[in-house]
Amino acid sequence: MKKLVTIILIAAITAASFTVLSANGTVEDDGRLQIGISKLMVHPALDSIEQGIKDYLEDSGIEAVYETQTANGEISTASSIAQLFQTEGKDIVVGIATPTAQALANVFQDIPVVYATVTDPESAGLVGLPNVCGTSDMVPVGEQLRIIEEVTGAKRLGMVYTSAESNGITLMEAMKEECMANGIELITASVSNSSEVMTAAQSIIDRVDAMYVSTDNTVISAIAALSAVCSENAVPLFSADTTSSFGTDVLIAGGFDYYQSGRLTGEVIKRILDGEEPVSIGTLYLENLEIYINLDVADTLGIAIPESILARASYVIRDGAEIQL
Repeated sequence: MKKLVTIILIAAITAASFTVLSANGTVEDDGRLQIGISKLMVHPALDSIEQGIKDYLEDSGIEAVYETQTANGEISTASSIAQLFQTEGKDIVVGIATPTAQALANVFQDIPVVYATVTDPESAGLVGLPNVCGTSDMVPVGEQLRIIEEVTGAKRLGMVYTSAESNGITLMEAMKEECMANGIELITASVSNSSEVMTAAQSIIDRVDAMYVSTDNTVISAIAALSAVCSENAVPLFSADTTSSFGTDVLIAGGFDYYQSGRLTGEVIKRILDGEEPVSIGTLYLENLEIYINLDVADTLGIAIPESILARASYVIRDGAEIQL
């Protein structure tokens, strides 16, 4: 953390102009704050988080050199990225999603590790470490299930989850508990990577009344495939990620604005730069659930969206475009 006291500058410069690359493509240390961002994979929610972080820090007048590496859903690659950032001497490292945050925390003990939208940071072993803090996107699964019940009356709910991703397991178990309490059967199929999502969905689609996808990064990255299976079988799809729902056949999504999540993570970074110890910051939680409704999908499925839910909607799609009610 030796350079942190020197990094807050008056001028706000765009993130793109901060990057200085050497001949081999790694970031050169030119005296400015070096931030390494390790992202589990490329998809709209995680990309929005990254942009939110950069925008918040730029708006705060913080000049930095950013290096983003993507693990492409591979745990071993996340570990290699952490080792790379250590070799390069980053000042702060950011893990977007649970596996990348865990990999960084395993390698770094004396510089700040900031996790972004980790669903269950305590179960992930990220709570209480002196140099680790961040943000969580733990979604209100009970509220999501109530919306599913109100809209469809479903008694059998399908869910595809990632068996190797801790947040996927956490949210599956949370939904299972909620379903049991409400007399609903949860029918699950597990995957190990995004290429398996379509087959997993097909294996259970004829046994469910509705399908639910959590903020499981691997499954969300294949939301188009899951959406296609649901559409072909006239099964309503509910998602916990509004950001990735646009352009799909998701009927309703109830989740968080991941760009704002990124800005909240940027706030965590700034608090560290202002002198707060990471362990004292702990975990900041997202609030204000957003509702996305696709009326085109509702019409295709013959489903009437209750006015009480429409009134809460942040985004409504009609004739392929967002409208204002």
